[in-house]
Amino acid sequence: MKRENFTLITDFVFQGFSSFHEQQITLFGVFLALYILTLAGNIIIVTIIRMDLHLHTPMYFFLSMLSTSETVYTLVILPRMLSSLVGMSQPISLAGCATQMFFFVTFGITNCFLLTAMGYDRYVAICNPLRYMVIMNKRLRIQLVLGACSIGLIVAITQVTSVFRLPFCARKVPHFFCDIRPVMKLSCIDTTVNEILTLIISVLVLVVPMGLVFISYVLIISTILKIASVEGRKKAFATCASHLTVVIVHYSCASIAYLKPKSENTREHDQLISVTYTVITPLLNPVVYTLRNKEVKDALCRAVGGKFS
Repeated sequence: MKRENFTLITDFVFQGFSSFHEQQITLFGVFLALYILTLAGNIIIVTIIRMDLHLHTPMYFFLSMLSTSETVYTLVILPRMLSSLVGMSQPISLAGCATQMFFFVTFGITNCFLLTAMGYDRYVAICNPLRYMVIMNKRLRIQLVLGACSIGLIVAITQVTSVFRLPFCARKVPHFFCDIRPVMKLSCIDTTVNEILTLIISVLVLVVPMGLVFISYVLIISTILKIASVEGRKKAFATCASHLTVVIVHYSCASIAYLKPKSENTREHDQLISVTYTVITPLLNPVVYTLRNKEVKDALCRAVGGKFS
């Protein structure tokens, strides 16, 4: 009988923001505005970096890769979430759910390691400036990006395979997309092994990059403090400020979501955390790099024919 029950589940239905029934139209408006800003911001960054020769440097190469990855990351989740808020949500097949989870995990982890690569880039720029362009050559840059993508792909294949080998006895996903833990909760059997695997992977793909970024910034700060002039120290800190801001928010949100113990929070609380790293964090990247970065602002002004004052 159990085996027959297992085969009954052919698709899932997202519960989404059903507990916020009266606020769903408001949420739709807010999330749509944030989504449009995120897409526009990241597309503008990628376009400006490609067009402006002043931005053809290793740092902006990594930024364009991060913006591209963030764009695909949001495309995987937000359109379906927005449609569910206006009552247009359709059931998602097991294959569709697995595909969404695969791309979500792939690009989420790729972003983590791209930020690590950007941390290494800042370390070389400040701690070894005379050899910066030699060390951060085109070959190394491509290798770092391919390495980030490869780790994302390997982890996604491992994670999705382990989740979708489980038998499912329920079809209502207590979430607005196919995230790992909400889908595992629908399984008919004990998922302790899968929970342990998810925790191990989360530690490896979050703690290791965070540790590498932390080491980079310890070395960066120690080098900056040795700079004699105040103006020189300010300029060095300014080149790191945007990256450090994005890193802190990105890793903080991801750590809260995946390194906390098996959720005892309410569904609403878990959804709030998820909204932060699926909606807010992708928007942070273009906002921080356009508002805090003088070179990008200069490039934008040149692109529209204005004069930067």
